[in-house]
Amino acid sequence: MAETLPLLYRDEQVVAVDKPSGLLVHRTDLDRHETRFAVQILRDQLGQHVHTIHRIDRGTSGVLLFGLDADSARQVAAQFEAGTISKRYLAIVRGWPADAGEIDHPLSRQYDTYERVPAELAGPQAAVSRYRTLARVALPVQVERYPQSRYALVELEPLTGRRHQLRRHLKHIAHPIIGDATHGKGVHNRFFATQYGAARLLLACTSLAFDHPVSGERITIRAPLAPEFAAVCTALGWPLPEN
Repeated sequence: MAETLPLLYRDEQVVAVDKPSGLLVHRTDLDRHETRFAVQILRDQLGQHVHTIHRIDRGTSGVLLFGLDADSARQVAAQFEAGTISKRYLAIVRGWPADAGEIDHPLSRQYDTYERVPAELAGPQAAVSRYRTLARVALPVQVERYPQSRYALVELEPLTGRRHQLRRHLKHIAHPIIGDATHGKGVHNRFFATQYGAARLLLACTSLAFDHPVSGERITIRAPLAPEFAAVCTALGWPLPEN
């Protein structure tokens, strides 16, 4: 049976799916040997061409939006560029962040290896993320040098759209996301993989809102937490957040 993706929303112009962790949105130079891509799976599933509007990291699960025609895709993609798309993420991080905060920290531009970048575009870009801490736990387990290990569930809202922005911003404030092999800490990633069977990036896009390219109506699409992410929350004694 052909692989399919859960549909969260579909009309004549756009379609949204619930992307699982570990699935690439489309082919990249860094993963040239990969054979599974969300755009290809969805194309085969719907029996028609789909247009990529945005992307989320391979390890991130949740809402992923596509256009069903080129003009609609361009219109919604322009909203991402303009910063009028509203996105909500959930993440499990190391440590206990403040109750709420804003991370205003420029990030250097990141490109695929095949992209040629003019020198004037190679510098840092403004990047802003908001966060709110929803739950905390202190486990009586020595993962690093302390007898207890602290973790938190945070809600994240990127106000800009830089590549790997949330992962890099959480690292910047010393609360890296669990399961982040690039910006996190391996000892905590291994603990969650061993203790909770969570061998993935614990970051999920749970909500995305945009203006419909034809009607102009504000559309909000929500995705449930993936079962393996929800299971970790339950194991840590946290009620699942309302979406």
